[in-house]
Amino acid sequence: MSLNKDCEPEAVTNFREYLRIPTVHPDVDYSKCVEFLLRQAQSLNLPSNIYYMAPGKPIVVITWVGQKPELTSILLNSHMDVVPIYPEYWTFDPFSAHKDEKGNIYARGAQDMKCVGIQYLETIRRYLKNKLVFDRTIHISFVPDEETGGDLGMKIFVNSPEFAALNVGFALDEGLASADDSFSLYYGERTLWHLVVKCTGSPGHGSLLHESTAGEKLQYIINKFMNWREGEKFRLKNSNLKIGDVTSINLTMLNGGCQINVVPPELSVSFDIRLSIELNTEAIEKLIKKWCEEAGEGVTFEFKEKMAFIEPTKINEENPWWITFKEECDKMKLKINKYIFPGATDSRYIRQIGIPALGFSPINNTPILLHDHNEFLNEKTFLDGIDIYYNIIKSLASV
Repeated sequence: MSLNKDCEPEAVTNFREYLRIPTVHPDVDYSKCVEFLLRQAQSLNLPSNIYYMAPGKPIVVITWVGQKPELTSILLNSHMDVVPIYPEYWTFDPFSAHKDEKGNIYARGAQDMKCVGIQYLETIRRYLKNKLVFDRTIHISFVPDEETGGDLGMKIFVNSPEFAALNVGFALDEGLASADDSFSLYYGERTLWHLVVKCTGSPGHGSLLHESTAGEKLQYIINKFMNWREGEKFRLKNSNLKIGDVTSINLTMLNGGCQINVVPPELSVSFDIRLSIELNTEAIEKLIKKWCEEAGEGVTFEFKEKMAFIEPTKINEENPWWITFKEECDKMKLKINKYIFPGATDSRYIRQIGIPALGFSPINNTPILLHDHNEFLNEKTFLDGIDIYYNIIKSLASV
C-alpha cells in the first residue's frame, strides 16, 4: 500500500479527505462529494455513472466489469450523507478528520458510513494492483439521503430502469461497529411504522368536567401503546433477545390545544414503532384499530410511514451468498454475531425487490458512535477492514 509524504497509507489519506467533505443534513450539497468520487474512479481507471432520481440527489456508481458480465453482479452500497452535528460537544472539528496519537480519526461519518465506501474502493484498488479478475461485475454505489429515509435515493433507485440494468444478484451494505472482538452481521430489519392517532372530543371551559373529551380518549390510547412498550422492555430485559428481536414503541410527539383553560376539540399523539419480524403486521394494524374504537367516537389513526413486511435475507444453506460470506469469515477466524438491524438502512429497499443483502461494517473493538458526538474510527481498524473485505468480496465475485 503506498504512503504519502507523512508516511500515512494512501487508503487512510483518501478516507480522511472524504470525511472532510461536509455532506451533512439538512440541505446537503453533494457536488464536492461527487467530484471526489469521480476522481477515485479515474484513479482506478474504472467507468462511473451519475444518476439523478430526484433533483440535487446524485447516485454515483463505479463499475468494474467482470469476465462474465451476463452473470448477476455484486453491489457494494454506501451512503454519502451524514447526520447533523453539535460542534460544541466535539473535542475536534467534526469535519477536520483529526487523527490523534493513537490513530483515532475523529469525524462525522467515520463509522456511519464513509469508512465502508472508501474500504470498498481500496479493496478494488488492491485487486487491480494484483491483476486479479473475477467472473462477476462489481458495482460500487454511493447514494444520497439515507439518513432521512432514502426516499430521494435508494428507495426510488431500486425501482428504476437504471438499477435494473445493473443486474444485481447480491448486495453488501452497512452494519454497526462491535464493542468487543466479534463482528456484527445484519440480515434483516424490523418493519418501520410512524403513525399518528387523532382524538376528537367535547370542547369547553377548563373549569368544567365535560364528557367524552379528547384528553380522556388520548389517555386510553397512550396507555395501550405504553403498556405494549413495557411488555417489550420486559422481554428484552429477561431474555437473551437483542433490541432487533423485539418491537420498539416510542411516543415521539404530542399536539393540540390552544390555551391552558380551554378543553381542546382535538389532540394527537405520534408513535415511532419498529415491528419485530415475528409479528403479523395485518394483525397489529387490526389491534390498533380496535384500540381506537374502544377509546371512543372520533378516534382515528393514520400512517405517516408504513413499511410493508420485508423478508429477511436467508442465512442458511439455501443462500450461496451467505455460505460464501461465512466460509471466508471462518477462514479468517472472525467471530460473527448475526442480528436483525435495530434501525433502518437502504438494505431494506434492496431486499424488498427480492435481492439478498447483508449489512456488514468490518469494525470491532470499537464503541458504537454513529450519530454520536466525537464519532471516530481507528486507523488500524480501518485498514484491517480492507483486509477483511479483500477476502470476502473476492469470493463473492466468484460465486
